[in-house]
Amino acid sequence: MKPLFLAALLLATTPALAWRNYHRDPEVPRTFQRTHPCPSTGRTSGRCPGYVRDHVVPLCAGGADSPSNIQWQTREAGARKDRDEWALCRSLHRRR
Repeated sequence: MKPLFLAALLLATTPALAWRNYHRDPEVPRTFQRTHPCPSTGRTSGRCPGYVRDHVVPLCAGGADSPSNIQWQTREAGARKDRDEWALCRSLHRRR
């Protein structure tokens, strides 16, 4: 098996990361992009090469799943922020 698949499988099956299963409304990112076009293409729908949509305040920390809590981030910055958020969310959910 590929290492990336193994990592994804581990993350999906680890109870400490159950926070990743927060309900997300599929319309929220579409609404965000309609009002905040892709930085690399200027498009208001579809793919945005080099960028990801990111919740400013993570859902696990009480952030809203709403367009006002979403921002564009480069893929690299998003990956760094995700690592920090995973640590934060794990620590928040261990306290419960």
